[in-house]
Amino acid sequence: MAGKNPIAEKIHELTDRDLTFMHVCGTHEAAIARHGIRSLLPKNVKIVMGPGCPVCITPQGEIDAALELATKGCIIATYGDLLRVPGSNGSLESCGADVRVVQGIFKAIEIAKSTDKEVVFISVGFETTAPTVAAMLLTNPPKNFSILSCHRLVPPAMKWLLSQGEAALHGFVLPGHVLTVTGLDEYRQFPVPQVVAGFEPDDILLGILMLIQQIRDGVARVDNAYPRVVNDDGNPKAIAVMNQVFEPCDVEWRGFPVIPLSGLKLREEFSQYDAQKKFGVEIKPTKKHAACICDKILRGIASPVDCKLFDKTCTPRTPVGPCMVSHEGACKIWHHYHIRNV
Repeated sequence: MAGKNPIAEKIHELTDRDLTFMHVCGTHEAAIARHGIRSLLPKNVKIVMGPGCPVCITPQGEIDAALELATKGCIIATYGDLLRVPGSNGSLESCGADVRVVQGIFKAIEIAKSTDKEVVFISVGFETTAPTVAAMLLTNPPKNFSILSCHRLVPPAMKWLLSQGEAALHGFVLPGHVLTVTGLDEYRQFPVPQVVAGFEPDDILLGILMLIQQIRDGVARVDNAYPRVVNDDGNPKAIAVMNQVFEPCDVEWRGFPVIPLSGLKLREEFSQYDAQKKFGVEIKPTKKHAACICDKILRGIASPVDCKLFDKTCTPRTPVGPCMVSHEGACKIWHHYHIRNV
């Protein structure tokens, strides 16, 4: 039952049909699991995970490219979440090369300034991290520094998900962190209910309630349930810096095919910082592990407990797929909070 939470009680009162909503944020999944949000919802309201974990959607080919750069003698600077993501032949953690965990690109540049060796920063993330990377590249880092750009843009993935229809989605809980940067306008292209939500339990419940209200009213718009942080315009300066350094490109997402204009590559005038060009590294398509269903989890058509490997062969210590590696990955979150059903 909804208990004494008034927002949850209102959700129960207004829900009159089966509904499936997708969030596109690993932090949302962590909050939903930590606070038991799904247990407060009616059984006919389903919240599924989308491609909201940047490490999880990094395809194996990009991990292989990072490993190839390591074999070329480069110092690899990376976020800790990427260390155990499996490539075709091991991971960054197990490759035996000089791999260093950093908190961001600024630390990677500090390493480059302190050595004559080539330093490559594995640059992952959505519109939240790309502007910071762009801003640092505008400071003229040393010549021995470059990045492997693994950035992704959220709207093209949402467009792909809606075009496929396999998850039968009725609306989206939009990622508050991303829309703090981008604002709301780009999401108005989608003809489904959408609500920007924060990360406290009541933030998420309010977002779900506002989605249900849109459906009852027969409308499809972008509502903002996180106005204390997100505004309509986002952060135009951050977007301008990102667009000055990067341009959209077609890229593969793990669990998805190549999605047009869903990635970010460095513009030609910043090509000296492009590790792929600098070291002649090619990102190749690769086959997924036959038994791992990370691809289905990222598309919202399966949950971690549907996987035969979950908490058996695949654990945080011995991950088979990336969803068990990152702290924003659904499998690791469900493992951490001992979720065995939904």
